[in-house]
Amino acid sequence: MKNLKKIKAKGLWNKTSLIKWMTFLGALTIMGITIWLIDDSKLQNGEKNIKYYKAKVIEVNADTTVVDEKTEGVRKGSQVIKIKLMNGPYQGDVVTMDNYLSALYNIYAKNGSRIIVRATIYPEGPSYSVYNYDRTPVLTGFVVLFMVSICIIGGKKGLMALLSLLLTLIAVVKILIPLLIQGFPAITTTIVLIVIVTIVSYILLDGINVKTISATSGTIIGVMLSGLLAYIVGLIGHVSGFQMEEAESLLLIAGEHGLKIRNLFVCGIFIASLGAIMDIAMSIASAIHELHEVNPSLNINQLFRSAMNIGKDAMGTMTNTLILAFTGSSLNLLLIIYSYGIPFSQLINTDIIAIEIIKGIAGSIGIVLTVPIIAYFGSIIEKRYVHKI
Repeated sequence: MKNLKKIKAKGLWNKTSLIKWMTFLGALTIMGITIWLIDDSKLQNGEKNIKYYKAKVIEVNADTTVVDEKTEGVRKGSQVIKIKLMNGPYQGDVVTMDNYLSALYNIYAKNGSRIIVRATIYPEGPSYSVYNYDRTPVLTGFVVLFMVSICIIGGKKGLMALLSLLLTLIAVVKILIPLLIQGFPAITTTIVLIVIVTIVSYILLDGINVKTISATSGTIIGVMLSGLLAYIVGLIGHVSGFQMEEAESLLLIAGEHGLKIRNLFVCGIFIASLGAIMDIAMSIASAIHELHEVNPSLNINQLFRSAMNIGKDAMGTMTNTLILAFTGSSLNLLLIIYSYGIPFSQLINTDIIAIEIIKGIAGSIGIVLTVPIIAYFGSIIEKRYVHKI
């Protein structure tokens, strides 16, 4: 009983914690049922005779590669390597194979190297080729480092943030994407998912209180405005999902499963801007709450003005974050454009550039508009309903 009292005193088992865990388990259960009903295995029509296996290089029998200074020291040429398969039905088999290296396809094998091999299955047996390095241990370690860091520094909130991230990833990868492939309305499906993810995420992070209610309302409105602006500008500027780089591949999926391509780029803006808008919404909602806690005599107008001042400071950095995120993802494209000396009139009317501009500006406007929205709603909710929630 003493230990139980200590746990309660530390806040590890209280009403708020119970709500958070019930929300997490409830959301996980609903997602599991939804995923089971979707059955995305029917949507994945990969080549049946091609498999990928882990392998270890046990010997390099021949190496004719040379260092090419023109490509910054990248090795070119070929190798003859002996590998041992580490998983799959052929686990333990030792295979001797060729490994060809070029400037763009460059997996240089050494004794002990761990690689992924591509196996093409024929009636007479599999044929192997080197696919890539086996990066699983490195990437797994990197993810674990992130998880440990956020839990150590963030404590209970860090753990809840991880659970929120887990649910978001499941929702996008296992629910949103399969539904879009099956031809569900892209914008409607994405909006519903964003609303659910936003509500669940805020509950997990801070329970049900005035801060999360304010932040939830501001986030949803801000993201919707961001997507609406992108949709309107895209409509006026004749920009749709058909101008995206992946449109040709998506058309093949559309013909097979019914995917609707036109509004996919707007859905991408919804998802991309969600994180940044959640960040600024929660920051302002939390600031309003702290201001009211410190000085309960502040009225709605005073809280609103203070929240706006805080929001203006955060606004600049958050818009920079979103613009730089889109710019960073398009860095290679920008390098190509600059080297070609494309004139501005041609550049601004290029499909890819137009899409990137709409993405960056729509998301940034969403952040800017979220500031007064969350300042207004947060001040009202904090002042009028703080004792009722």
